[in-house]
Amino acid sequence: MTPALRRRPIAAGAVLAVAVLGLPGSAAAQATGNATATANQPQSKHHGPGKWKPGKKTAPGQILRSKPSSFQYTPGQPTPTKAWKITYRSTSANGRPNAVSGTVIVPDDGRTTARPLITYAVGTVGLGDKCAPSAGFPGGTTAEAPLVNAALVRGYAVVVTDYEGLGTPGDHTYMVAKAQGSAVLDAARAAQRHPGAAKYGVSAKAPVGIMGYSQGGGASAKAAEMAGTYAPELNLKGTASGGVPADLAAVAKSLEGGDSAGYLLMSAVGQNAANPALKLRSYLNKEGRRLAQVVRSECIGTVLEAGRGKKIEDVTTSNPLDRPDWQRAIAKQLIGTKRPSAPVYLYHGDADETIPYTVGQKLRADWCAKGLSVEWKSFAGQSHVGTAIQGNGPALEWLGQRFADQPTTGNCGT
Repeated sequence: MTPALRRRPIAAGAVLAVAVLGLPGSAAAQATGNATATANQPQSKHHGPGKWKPGKKTAPGQILRSKPSSFQYTPGQPTPTKAWKITYRSTSANGRPNAVSGTVIVPDDGRTTARPLITYAVGTVGLGDKCAPSAGFPGGTTAEAPLVNAALVRGYAVVVTDYEGLGTPGDHTYMVAKAQGSAVLDAARAAQRHPGAAKYGVSAKAPVGIMGYSQGGGASAKAAEMAGTYAPELNLKGTASGGVPADLAAVAKSLEGGDSAGYLLMSAVGQNAANPALKLRSYLNKEGRRLAQVVRSECIGTVLEAGRGKKIEDVTTSNPLDRPDWQRAIAKQLIGTKRPSAPVYLYHGDADETIPYTVGQKLRADWCAKGLSVEWKSFAGQSHVGTAIQGNGPALEWLGQRFADQPTTGNCGT
């Protein structure tokens, strides 16, 4: 590990204080990132239908496209890493093959032997293609790049999915659990198949960890539940998930009419993207249709500002959540119904204003009841973003212990 690589976490902590995890405060950074993405990164309009066809014979995790990229954790701070933007095969929520983009990043530290790989799921960035993590990494404007960098300085390889429809054609299937979980797991498979990454120790034999917070907490938690059956060949050692929106119905009740109400319409657009039979547009009034267009094309700061204080009745002619088909769709996203195949580190702030603390507690109880080894960490007095910042280091430390094959029994009994 080079001295330059070791110095990175100091500046990273300062960056996180002003730009992280989809809060309005990060809008300025996102605006810069959007300009960078427009100038330097191909947008989905350049990847129209027919440019890539996964096909029935293409296995999940197969790389469809790769090109060199770069990684900065903040603007103007190049890192001693190698990076590639990839497009890889994955699976949609309805079981059909799709194509998802992402970024593979490895420390350029001279190591060629097998190193741990973290498949990292970001929190909410927005639904517009310009908001994708891969679009912001080269210019250092992806909000969670400092958190990713914290894994890189430990010598781990990291692959970050853009999720389905974020940076690729179609609407992003935001908060659709299976689509997000598949994207996270197939990103790990793709990284292991990447010939460039292989030169830096990314190997199918190396230990794998799953990690994510907020939306990424949900994606990583679902990936943990899916891994044993969907990707059993991965040498999965554990999952670190924080601020998990495990119960969307409970989260919706908490967010409606508040500062973060924009998340609700984002989730509705995401559910409709996975299941067009839900016919979201038929429920929206004029204001709802206007906001839906904002949701589909903009990043999270703009979306939250546009949706601030909105209630469901403000944007609909009738409440879709009163309909059985919508209720079934939301119920399918519940996390905690299956036992993950590897231990889990689960963390949540008890002052979380976005994802109720009780939702995290319930997920812990559900997994503990299934006999899973769960290490639960509560952050006293911490908000949603505060927990993301304070919880990142302990989560990586826990994953490092799993990579070293240290035993863990969890703390379900306390």
